[in-house]
Amino acid sequence: MRVTPVFFDPLDDQSFRAREHTRGPWHPDYQHGGPPAGLLGRAIERLLPADFLVARMTLVFTRPVPIATLRVTAAVTRDGRTVKEATASLTTAEALLVARADALAIRTAKVDLPAALPPAATPPPGRPETSAQFRFPFFASSVGYHTAMDIRFVSGSFGHGPVQAWMRMLGALVAGEDPSPLQRVLCAADSGNGVSVVLPVDRYTFVNPDLTVALIRPLNGSWVCLDAGTTPAGTGIGLADARLWDEVGLLGRAVQTLVVAPR
Repeated sequence: MRVTPVFFDPLDDQSFRAREHTRGPWHPDYQHGGPPAGLLGRAIERLLPADFLVARMTLVFTRPVPIATLRVTAAVTRDGRTVKEATASLTTAEALLVARADALAIRTAKVDLPAALPPAATPPPGRPETSAQFRFPFFASSVGYHTAMDIRFVSGSFGHGPVQAWMRMLGALVAGEDPSPLQRVLCAADSGNGVSVVLPVDRYTFVNPDLTVALIRPLNGSWVCLDAGTTPAGTGIGLADARLWDEVGLLGRAVQTLVVAPR
């Protein structure tokens, strides 16, 4: 019987036990960045009124996130009528900080825009159901983030530069809950550097210590398309940049700073 993937089990309002589906590619004991990003986003959006949307969220991973019990705390730091700011922290049971997030939320309002606006970018050429299925080949473990996400390549090929890839969660972020649009985006957006690989994964690592996501509206549906490219430099620093789409149109952008190093 197929098991529906779940990233976290809730222990109380602030404590969560990570499951093995959070496992990332770099070490069997550490998580991929997507699930912790989703957990921090969940904490922040629960503080906001229903008419506010997280328009920008920046996460910093201060150390590898263990597959263990974690605690999330969040607070509003600017309580404006139109713009609010909030922070969230993710710590281990030993109170070690492993990730933090800063978010800016804007109150949504109905705005009548001109009918004919120039397009911001060319939309993805394909839809998820007609695109080729893909699974990350560089995860050492049989169960992890790579088995909890449905990935479909629209264009490009793994290991050869820019790609367009649809992604969706196959299960829940937190057991017993339907993922919110923000949680779905954050869980996928941390894979920009993973889908648009340009360096041989057996010779290099390219870990991202941060993730910034900017959004103009909520995700429509469950699929997120990463129109992504990665640029490494001889300085040991790299950049992964992805336009984010859903099946309606352009949704936002995700940027990751990379630490590039030989294995």
